[in-house]
Amino acid sequence: MSQGKKQHNKKSATGSIRIIAGKHRGRKLPVLMAEGLRPTTDRVKETVFNWLMPYIHDANCLDCFAGAGSLGFEALSRGAAQVTLIELNNAAAKQLQANKKLLNADNVIVTNTNSLDFLKSSAKQHYDLVFIDPPFREDLVTQAAELLNNGWLAKQALIYVEMESESNQELPNNWQLLKEKVAGQVAYRLFQYTG
Repeated sequence: MSQGKKQHNKKSATGSIRIIAGKHRGRKLPVLMAEGLRPTTDRVKETVFNWLMPYIHDANCLDCFAGAGSLGFEALSRGAAQVTLIELNNAAAKQLQANKKLLNADNVIVTNTNSLDFLKSSAKQHYDLVFIDPPFREDLVTQAAELLNNGWLAKQALIYVEMESESNQELPNNWQLLKEKVAGQVAYRLFQYTG
């Protein structure tokens, strides 16, 4: 979620995200309020995870623009087998590491790198569930989607995409739209990879 090129931190305040359900239900995790960071709201998160409920148990998840880790940690709490969080911002990645320790989550991998660079490397594993929620107005959705199609997605993988409601970024033809909602300036959609 915080993948922008700007890495300077003007007074990084802290806030928190709340895990809604599952093993860590009700836990609040500290987050860094850095520029470009937009933790997914509880309302949106609740809808998304209602959509994902039948698929999340034992899933191998990838959060491409992790930011505060709101989606990744929620997936972990609800029974995902493994969660990989990719975050470019150093301070935000350190906070993700700290929250991983807080939750005693050995099955969370935090990678402090550029998501697009990570996805350009050859796929080391397949993901059942992928979250794409990059900073707005940087046209990162299309680029990430194209790279994911190069062997990163498991058969019938689900991909959650959050972007500006006015955005016209293209998504691959082999991603079938399953669910869609718009809340104010945010459009959120669930796709299934059809191979």
